[in-house]
Amino acid sequence: MPASIRTGRQPGFAMRLEAVVLPELGTDPDEPIIISHWFASRGDEVWEGDRLVEVLVGPATFDVPAPRSGRVAEIRGREDDRVWPGSVLGLLLVPDDGTDGGSPTPDDAPGRPRP
Repeated sequence: MPASIRTGRQPGFAMRLEAVVLPELGTDPDEPIIISHWFASRGDEVWEGDRLVEVLVGPATFDVPAPRSGRVAEIRGREDDRVWPGSVLGLLLVPDDGTDGGSPTPDDAPGRPRP
């Protein structure tokens, strides 16, 4: 279940913060995980599944995708930081559709048109 924090409600426009969490990568737990590169910046609009951040584990790289469509509200992990599975890497401001996950409908998904 995605981690989320509800924000103050405004009439007709409800948003909430949702954590971008580093998933379990199935790698050696003794191998350090390093943030390599952010593909998005604070304020950028992203779609569910867009690459947000790349992490390095030894010679391998992994992309962490956006869990929902929304706007990047905060980046907590900087490039070259060491992180662990379960670490909150950032926060997204997403439409509050009354659920704790899933995809917004195309009518309430922010950002650029889908191809």
